[in-house]
Amino acid sequence: MSALLRLIALPTGPMGGIMMMLVGVLLFAVNDTLGKWLVGGYTVGQLLLVRSIAGLAAMAPAIHQAGPYAFLKAPRPGLQLLRVVFSTLESSLFFWALTQLPLAEVMTYYMAGPIYVTALSPFLLKERVGWRRWTAVAVGFGGVVLALHPSPDSLSIGALCALAGSFSYACFLIATRKLAGTPGTVLMTAQLVAALTFGGTLVLVQGWTPPGVLDLILMAFLGIGSLGGNLCVNQSLRMAPASVVVPYQYTLILWGMIFGYVFFDELIKPLTLAGAAIIIGAGLFIFLREQQLRRERSREDAGQPSST
Repeated sequence: MSALLRLIALPTGPMGGIMMMLVGVLLFAVNDTLGKWLVGGYTVGQLLLVRSIAGLAAMAPAIHQAGPYAFLKAPRPGLQLLRVVFSTLESSLFFWALTQLPLAEVMTYYMAGPIYVTALSPFLLKERVGWRRWTAVAVGFGGVVLALHPSPDSLSIGALCALAGSFSYACFLIATRKLAGTPGTVLMTAQLVAALTFGGTLVLVQGWTPPGVLDLILMAFLGIGSLGGNLCVNQSLRMAPASVVVPYQYTLILWGMIFGYVFFDELIKPLTLAGAAIIIGAGLFIFLREQQLRRERSREDAGQPSST
């Protein structure tokens, strides 16, 4: 990553961090668009299988450097297992949702993940959540309901998959936070191995459609693109404060709207667009409030009380 930064002469500091976040989010959007394109002709199991193989191949040097000891002695194996279950669920449900829903709509549901994390954190992370963030959570849930605009016609299997997937994504984020001391190589490798196993099982059940060379390359890019996006996001957080770069992750919905229209002739519904705006606003408020509380806790020596 450092060599790439030197090669493209990316600015350092906040501007460089913002650019890296934007590039990372764009990679995720391209990845999701490819996933929607491919899931029209291939099973979810095939996508998971090839994606995981490509990701593991790209990570082979890091896996070799970590050595077997890092994996055998990984802390809290039960939580590690639960984390990869949620990771595999959210990826699979995302692809299944794409078979029925517009790209931007599925992305909107997944952007509610941090709101779910805040709602679950008092119970699973033992963190205190004050009335301001609870209000934002309630508003965010309202945005989800508005985006869903539940009715006998709109409450489809795809919508249920997207909602279940976004909740699984939130549980995955919580498990990742509880495993903060575990090396990233171990966490990512475990995700890919679990997805490979589940994808292979689905292929045995659903069968295998022989892909062309181009489609096979695109499937492999699902794994490479995901790793590249994660690298860019992680680098952005090293180059600039989280409060500066994290809000730019919501450009994912904008890319989803653009790519959905260009490649699939999709137009996001007004209620979904309004719900997306509310989800983004609630998510940003929760994030900025958490940043403020973190700064207050770091100034404990000043004797200033912290609010929640």
